[in-house]
Amino acid sequence: MIPLSILDLVRVTEDTDAGAALWNARDLAAHAEDWGYKRIWFAEHHNLAGIASAATTVVIAHVAGGTRQIRVGAGGIMLPNHAPYVIAEQFGTLERLFPGRIDLGLGRAPGTDQVTLRALRRAPEAGDNFPNDVLELQAYLAPAEPGQRIQAIPAAGTNVPLWILGSSHFGALLAAELGLPYAFASHFAPDLLLEALQLYRGRFKPSAQLDKPYAMVGVNIIAAESDAEAKRLATTQQMSFANIFRGARKLGQPPIDDIETYWSPQEKAQAMRMLARSIYGSPDTVRKGIDALLAETEADELMIVSDVYEHPKRLRSFELIMEAAKGTAAAA
Repeated sequence: MIPLSILDLVRVTEDTDAGAALWNARDLAAHAEDWGYKRIWFAEHHNLAGIASAATTVVIAHVAGGTRQIRVGAGGIMLPNHAPYVIAEQFGTLERLFPGRIDLGLGRAPGTDQVTLRALRRAPEAGDNFPNDVLELQAYLAPAEPGQRIQAIPAAGTNVPLWILGSSHFGALLAAELGLPYAFASHFAPDLLLEALQLYRGRFKPSAQLDKPYAMVGVNIIAAESDAEAKRLATTQQMSFANIFRGARKLGQPPIDDIETYWSPQEKAQAMRMLARSIYGSPDTVRKGIDALLAETEADELMIVSDVYEHPKRLRSFELIMEAAKGTAAAA
């Protein structure tokens, strides 16, 4: 069966503060490894009231400490926000604490708005140096050379696996050139998915980390006992996208019966374009959706976002998704 993994947004909601959201993330990971999920990732987002994973390395340590075998990582660290040396130290430390379980996905976007960038002390042109930053980080994670004066301790020699994250041709071409696994963010930017995968596979150069292309596809999936219930649960995510277009930094909101009463036609068009590859439904609907996505993309792994408001229902969604995946053609 194709591996399934989780991207957890660590949602702060109208009924759940940041502390509870962080404990919910750890609880989800503990359940997920029992259900058979391969990895759980957390993303670096700043100045967003509804997301509690800004200190991503701390969240990873918290979750890894409450689990046994599931891989835990960043999906991703926005590398231009940081010195590669510091990220190497942090993830090398995580790898020493939880050997063989840490992933480091890297993105070049800021993960926030232009105003917050100034608070991060990030220069506007920082993203231009992303390819060199990736190489520098990779060198710090490799075994130290004789006489090497600057070492990232305790990171040297850990070889924490790197991933390139992206939603455009740039990330696909960089991952191919460096011989790294590639994760495409089609859970919010699906337009270039197929083109990017084609470029990545066609231009891939084997590396010490990876001998052939490995493509992960991000997808929103919400599963419930019925299609109607899943679509109702999905209104939480749909409202969050509408709020982005309004410039409103709201907490996660409980689902509503009719999303048409919440968003304008323009907001709906924008949101539905970003959510175009989402799968909402019963286990049978989810199974068919996964089969169709895999047939179209030939993905090596799926990274699933299931943005459900209530924690017990989110757990149930991920449980049903795994059950559905076991019945897909790929599993057979």
